[in-house]
Amino acid sequence: MLADFLKDYFPIILFLIIALGLSFAFVILNFLLSPKKPDPEKLSAYECGFEPFNDSRMEFDVRFYLVAILFIIFDLEIAFLFPWAITLGKIGLLGFTSMMIFLFILTVGFIYEWKKGALDWE
Repeated sequence: MLADFLKDYFPIILFLIIALGLSFAFVILNFLLSPKKPDPEKLSAYECGFEPFNDSRMEFDVRFYLVAILFIIFDLEIAFLFPWAITLGKIGLLGFTSMMIFLFILTVGFIYEWKKGALDWE
């Protein structure tokens, strides 16, 4: 019983052991060989563009969050389009119509955001 199990699953177990070993080896090599003196560019603020501050209650512009929400909305749209496109031949007219309604609603929302100026970064 154990011999059959090992015969069937030995390549998978070996692959997992090698993958985990290489992953840990790369992390340890990176930790040991990486430079330890970051320059001022590496220590500067990034992603949201704000300098680090001490007061967490400081007011700041909310447009960053609006852009992030718009990205999530359109990212989810693409996530729904892939399975729909693959099964389009099987789902028929009802599936096609429901996706067109979904895309229409998203397009109306995008045009609304565009007209309101949420995409203008000044």
